[in-house]
Amino acid sequence: MAMTKVEAAKLTNDVLLAGVIETIIMESSVLQMLPFEDVIGTAITYNRENAAPTIDWYAPGDTWNEGTPTFTQKTAVLKILGGDADVDNFLQQTYRNPNDLEAEVLLSKAKATAYEFSKKFYQGDSVGFPNEFDGLAKLTAAESRETTAGANGAALTLDMMDALVDTIMPGRPDALLMSKRTRRKLSALRRASGNLLETGVDAFGLRALYYDGIPLLVDDWIPTNEVQGSSGAVCSSIYAVKFGRQGITGLENGGIQVEQVGELETKDATRNRIKWYCGLALMGPLGIQRLKGINAS
Repeated sequence: MAMTKVEAAKLTNDVLLAGVIETIIMESSVLQMLPFEDVIGTAITYNRENAAPTIDWYAPGDTWNEGTPTFTQKTAVLKILGGDADVDNFLQQTYRNPNDLEAEVLLSKAKATAYEFSKKFYQGDSVGFPNEFDGLAKLTAAESRETTAGANGAALTLDMMDALVDTIMPGRPDALLMSKRTRRKLSALRRASGNLLETGVDAFGLRALYYDGIPLLVDDWIPTNEVQGSSGAVCSSIYAVKFGRQGITGLENGGIQVEQVGELETKDATRNRIKWYCGLALMGPLGIQRLKGINAS
């Protein structure tokens, strides 16, 4: 059963691991909402519906026709994300509270893990860099789930926002993902129209923004230097997404792990390793859409 990292953090009794998971979640806006499927093995194979079964109208006594859906089989693989965190034995022994020093070092590595996952969630490219998974930019391009603000880039409008929301089926997006620059532009558009972006509180008690009731996830890892036509490197994108089986979901085996490697041979230090066998799967292509070519105007 899929669950978010927010919920997973509540299920561990390991205080240090719980702190690492919470740090990773807090440093990544997308991990606050992205659900994860637990994968047995190194990959997951799933069936994606291509066409629904046909349905007909009949008169009494007619022969009924069989209609079956068609499917395409897809596979998504796990990748390995992580790094080592070394604690100097001298510093640990002379530090006022050795546990605090170890925790600080691990939490610093946890932040780096969150930043790397968030970056690849949007920009991952398994062709150019085989050790990472494909991010949203690659996934939307492969499924032709993209629209452009303009052939050579254009300013964002509220009509574009409404059209983007309407591309998601069934229902509406679970979130709209954008850069801070785009969020500022959207706020200005709403103020000019006489309406403000709605506000609320997220899972950590922080202020959250909404567009027509849809959460806005602002992420520094969405580039603002994309090229659209002859625009130059000045454009950005907005992603409308559904999370879970109708859209994008995370994959993992074993969750986020903190492993004690132990004493090192080449230096006076103790090593801990943060590792995460993770990936992304686009379960439902109609649950994701990219609006690209948004310039800074």
